[in-house]
Amino acid sequence: MTDLLLAALHHLLVFGLVSMLVAEAVLLRGTVDAGVARRLTGLDTGYGATAVLLLGAGVLRLLYGIKGWDFYLHNPWFHAKIGLYVLTGLLSALPTLNFLRWRRALRHDPGFVPPAADVARARRVVRIELAAVAVIFVLAAAMARYGGF
Repeated sequence: MTDLLLAALHHLLVFGLVSMLVAEAVLLRGTVDAGVARRLTGLDTGYGATAVLLLGAGVLRLLYGIKGWDFYLHNPWFHAKIGLYVLTGLLSALPTLNFLRWRRALRHDPGFVPPAADVARARRVVRIELAAVAVIFVLAAAMARYGGF
């Protein structure tokens, strides 16, 4: 039962993470005014919190899941998946820093509109993150099916 609950938690967090990332991508497609900038900062906070919880759920699956630590330790697909997850997390810092600057600017000027260059950069990075998440899904499927090459 522990394995089932951990797997369910892990999957629900993945869906939440993807939902928030897609919502960010959609908001960044249109005009980013003060209201949209506020929503983006809130979404990004949720995205970051979900990413941390997802990592925690993954660690719990490593420690208490049915496959055991040894399955993951010797699984090259797992290492690729975690490497890409960490890379995606580092990449997500770029829009997060933009959103934090926007939040500060909004506190001082409620009518603040983010510069077009910042919006374009955030849009590009979020799209790259979405592509990376798609690859992570493929690596997860390979990891679950093939313990090694």
